[in-house]
Amino acid sequence: MKATKRVSMFALAAAIVAIALASPTQPAAQTVAAKSSAGDNSFGASRWSVQVDKVDPGDVAVASSFQIAIYESLLDELSKTKQFKQVLRDGDRNAGSVSDLLILKTTVQQYTPGSETRRAVTTVSGATKLTVRSQLCTREGTVISERTINGNVRFMGSNLRATQKLAHNVAKAIKQASLPEPAHAAPVQNGQI
Repeated sequence: MKATKRVSMFALAAAIVAIALASPTQPAAQTVAAKSSAGDNSFGASRWSVQVDKVDPGDVAVASSFQIAIYESLLDELSKTKQFKQVLRDGDRNAGSVSDLLILKTTVQQYTPGSETRRAVTTVSGATKLTVRSQLCTREGTVISERTINGNVRFMGSNLRATQKLAHNVAKAIKQASLPEPAHAAPVQNGQI
């Protein structure tokens, strides 16, 4: 009975996320602004904004609801770090006007679907495991940071908890990476640079 309730709640959560992402227009309110504190020592990272690209499943068979859960968790965790001026969604129209923009690309490399029931019965089997390649790139395509990151649920918890752990680990890796200072373009005056 409990496993049925968990599966129903998972299906309900996945449906809500899918409906939210299926809307044809993205209002400006979907841009999440991160406020930087005066005592933040992120070495110039707070001057960057980041756009999170949709999760690329690569050659791995990953359910679209799981890809959406990874994507939404990444947006949430990156906003929590308060490391960036803005955290933008893929396709956000405001991204074109952002001068210092980094793009986060996430590709699934390995996925092992787990079983909440097996985890509840035994601690030996049923783990959900995710491995992704995370790349932080400039708008021009220069890779600033690239890492292989894992997320998993080994004991108690829903399968979606693996996506939350993965997103937390990605945000932590980005926070630990030394990002370069943004290259500010010189203002153009009277056609001269």
